[in-house]
Amino acid sequence: MKTAVEWLVEQLNQKIDYIPLDKWDMIRDIVLQAKQIEKEQIMNAWHGDYKTAEKYYNQTFKSE
Repeated sequence: MKTAVEWLVEQLNQKIDYIPLDKWDMIRDIVLQAKQIEKEQIMNAWHGDYKTAEKYYNQTFKSE
């Protein structure tokens, strides 16, 4: 299963032909921040205790 952020990154990779190398670090940092925000949103929506929500997130969405 993909998160919305992972889907967005995949779409951008398919559609954008060229991004200057000096911009990749900035883009990577933005994507990592978005993934962290998304993770927190998913865990908050779980309505369970934090450890259960984190376990659910990691089992379902963890790709790194």
